[in-house]
Amino acid sequence: MIAPIHHEHGIHTLDAEYVRPGLAAIHLIVEAGRVAIVDTGTNRSVPTVLAALGELGLTPADVEYVIVTHVHLDHAGAAGALLAACPNARLVVHPKGARHMIDPAKLEAGTIAVYGEALFRELYGHIVPCPADRVIEANDGHRLELAGRVLTFIDTPGHARHHFCIHDAQSESLFTGDTFGISYREFDVEGHPFIFPTSTPVQFEPEALHASIERLLALEPEAAYLTHYSRITGLEDLAVHLHELIDEYVERTLAAPGVGAERHAWLKQALEEVLMQRLRAHGCTLDDAVCRELLANDVELNAQGLLVWRDREPR
Repeated sequence: MIAPIHHEHGIHTLDAEYVRPGLAAIHLIVEAGRVAIVDTGTNRSVPTVLAALGELGLTPADVEYVIVTHVHLDHAGAAGALLAACPNARLVVHPKGARHMIDPAKLEAGTIAVYGEALFRELYGHIVPCPADRVIEANDGHRLELAGRVLTFIDTPGHARHHFCIHDAQSESLFTGDTFGISYREFDVEGHPFIFPTSTPVQFEPEALHASIERLLALEPEAAYLTHYSRITGLEDLAVHLHELIDEYVERTLAAPGVGAERHAWLKQALEEVLMQRLRAHGCTLDDAVCRELLANDVELNAQGLLVWRDREPR
């Protein structure tokens, strides 16, 4: 088990141990012996969560909420398994994602379409359904209390229509899932993070994502906790880079020539070039091969999502 990172205000980052260390985080919010889990990783993450609870002097019965920012399976794959392990917990999910947590058959099929059957089973295994009577659908503005600590849910489409972010009043921070992009700690330079947007299949909508980012900034948060990966600050400056890169993604996508595999390969190369140029401007000195390896999965999935968007939107 990779050691948790302990932050102020009872916030803890656990590595979901998904694909590689430092790729996907699970966050615990602990208040007066009560726990909210924000994003779940996959079924393989459940022992990590239970072990972390024990190290904090807590038990599975102390978990009050399992919150999934959206139902992509690196964020929500273990939701049903965690509910089974945590007898008092209820799932909190966007209304547009709730049915997929209760009956994950279509969610599984959609993910298999992206990854293929063999890789899907390797990464996610069997998705455990969530009991309908333990599901809370959190509309825009929904508020929950965790031992008096107020969590407010904000509808943030753009990455996915079933995505919300959580504002934690006590820490003046946000839990942003994928809406506020991806920031791997390997790319930090002198404590300054590098950030880029994620446009994975199949509901990327650039204008909605621009608006969601601005809505989050309007809350004047001190920090954001990203699923990919953990705590970042300086959000106003980072948002500038996100907005610019969203526009660059769109520009490259609209310029992509050819059809099918040829178009996909061209766009992947274009996105990689954009991100590598940005990394070098950021001051990152990692070898090109290391950077490309760290970016490879995102470049592949972002290209897929961007082309789905291009083919779906009228021109």
